[in-house]
Amino acid sequence: MVRLLNVYSISAFVSLGGVLYGFDIASISDIIGTAHYRNFYGNPLGIHQGVITAAIAGGSFVGALCSSVLGDWLSRKVAIQLGTILWCIGSSLQAASTGVPMLIIGRIFSGLCVGLTSSLVPIYLAEIAPRKIRGRTVAFQHFATGLGTVIQYFIQYGCSFLHTNAVFRLPWAIQIVPAIVLFIGLFWLPPSPRWLASKDRWDMVLQVLASLRTPNCDINHPLVLAEYKEIEEQIKLERENAMNSYRELFSTKMRRRLFLGMATQALSQLSGVIQLLYYIVYVLRAANYHPLNPNPTRTLIAAAIMYIVFTVGTIPSIIWTDQWGRRSSLLVGALSVAFWMYLIGVIMARFGEPNPVPNQPSTWVIIAHPAASGAVQASCYLAAAAFAMSWGPIEWLYPAEIFPLRIRATAVSLSTAINWATNFVLALAMPSLLRSIQWRVYIIFGSFNIGAFIYVFFWVPETKQRTLEEMDEVFEHGEPVWRSFTGVPRTNRLDVLAHEFEIGIRSIHRIIYVEMHNDVERNGVRGRQSTVGPRRSVTSM
Repeated sequence: MVRLLNVYSISAFVSLGGVLYGFDIASISDIIGTAHYRNFYGNPLGIHQGVITAAIAGGSFVGALCSSVLGDWLSRKVAIQLGTILWCIGSSLQAASTGVPMLIIGRIFSGLCVGLTSSLVPIYLAEIAPRKIRGRTVAFQHFATGLGTVIQYFIQYGCSFLHTNAVFRLPWAIQIVPAIVLFIGLFWLPPSPRWLASKDRWDMVLQVLASLRTPNCDINHPLVLAEYKEIEEQIKLERENAMNSYRELFSTKMRRRLFLGMATQALSQLSGVIQLLYYIVYVLRAANYHPLNPNPTRTLIAAAIMYIVFTVGTIPSIIWTDQWGRRSSLLVGALSVAFWMYLIGVIMARFGEPNPVPNQPSTWVIIAHPAASGAVQASCYLAAAAFAMSWGPIEWLYPAEIFPLRIRATAVSLSTAINWATNFVLALAMPSLLRSIQWRVYIIFGSFNIGAFIYVFFWVPETKQRTLEEMDEVFEHGEPVWRSFTGVPRTNRLDVLAHEFEIGIRSIHRIIYVEMHNDVERNGVRGRQSTVGPRRSVTSM
């Protein structure tokens, strides 16, 4: 196994999976406004354009459901590699499409990849990261999503000046490049130590933890041994209480966590920001409509600024998510996005009018009100920034960290599937909503954000600075979450265990050996690999 620099470099590279999701978001937003796209695919409007856009979310729904089986069977990183292969197939079909059916099939294949990576990349990152920077490492994926939207959008912007069907074929073909890079690079990355533990590969668990936690791969470092011991004890406890994963998911103990994971994913989509990113060209043209003198280039530049704002907005989440906490970030984010959505709706209602030109994506537009148009544009930017700093990273982080290892992949796959199901419905309906209920769609999104605030305040506990093995304590302490913005009191169980290793490492090694020996004797199988200790003893410091 070739060791890369540290958790940060591994997280940054694996987050190329987020770049693929960003390419998905931007892969249609600019292109749908070009004449070549409209002419080649028959000027799809309303539900027809919704089907094309939503096809990738439909594939993502299926990919997310498959991610648990593939992630537990093949390992997190091998399943991600499989996803990159599907992405290359999908991008090739889109770039070579001869009509709407082939385009939709290609987007479904790409969606299978996005479903797999959006489920498994957060799991992989959460399982390799130390508890103190887990939020930061998973936030890398969110930053990569924003970066992917910017890169793809500017590729499309450059291609928009071409005078052939390369306007849309070339951007879709270029999407293959990051997938190939991710596929090849993953061969040199370590597997998840917690997945290795679930397969009883204890020697590799210790080696991977040492490579991730210490600069010199010191397997005797107290923190390495402490984390190893904690994973070991959790695996043993889970096996003693083993049951069918789906049965356990819907048990009384896990039902609440499953609902929290699903609700967090669904509400992030219902915030409306992702739909703004998909259809920002439609929104900005409606807010600054020129029926006699349209200026598509100005709209494309304005849309590009929004993608840049979205990407820059992810940077604070990388730096401060582990200090701010999950709960406070979601609360502030929900209120902020709600305010900007309401403002967009009110301005559109006050200064808008029916579109005088038929067969346009928007039937309600602002004409000759530059101040109102600028306010809508600014509100879109600020809504995107607020989402990027709050719900954007945490919607992926929270489900990946609240479940036990034995059901983590299954639970996250179901939560992510809800995300893509909601995304599918909204992406399908958004073009029709812009033509039918017009400005009212923003009022609806604002109200969903208010509902999200209430949900978080009363039901979402804080999980920052807790190890993955401590989540049972977080969810079973019995105190109502709304009494505190910081959740349960922070414990230092891992630090205490590390200190015990540091001051009494030989005696603790003997305890591990005795536990393993006794476990073998109890089961009456000489030489059986125990789940309590490694295959070989750990050398003393």
